[in-house]
Amino acid sequence: MTLTELNQLDKPMLKEALTKCCGAKRWVEKMIHIFPTIDLLSLLDKSERIWHQCTEDDWKEAFIHHPKIGDVSTLKEKFASTSKWAEGEQAAVQQTSTEVLEALAEANRLYAEKFGYIFIVCATGKSAEEMLALLQARLPNKSEDEIKIAMEEQNKITQLRLQKLLAS
Repeated sequence: MTLTELNQLDKPMLKEALTKCCGAKRWVEKMIHIFPTIDLLSLLDKSERIWHQCTEDDWKEAFIHHPKIGDVSTLKEKFASTSKWAEGEQAAVQQTSTEVLEALAEANRLYAEKFGYIFIVCATGKSAEEMLALLQARLPNKSEDEIKIAMEEQNKITQLRLQKLLAS
């Protein structure tokens, strides 16, 4: 889709397209009002500013729209509308060992137990081993620090997905 085509979508279609990029309803509702937008850089800048205006509850809402890192089996089922993007983002996980997948599953469990939401990382270009190391490194974080890190990772994912939306 081109930026011109995105600018011309009616509100329901625009909402659907934006929701594929970020599942936080407040972000989507605020984003709808920036259209039409002049170029990709403006779109990305406004997206980031709106994301930083969202609340912790909004951030957590966005997180639930992602599969757990390494949970390849649910990508197609639960996240059908974004499964192709998520598969690409987590492509390296599909070529890893059972041991690494099991370690990711356990670290994901510990992370969710501690923080109350799934581990969020911009997985594009990262190996399963790198994501496991990042997950393990972030486990000792304080809740107030970790939510900000996860929020910034979600922002990176959203920025990439906006670009993918315009490349599709």
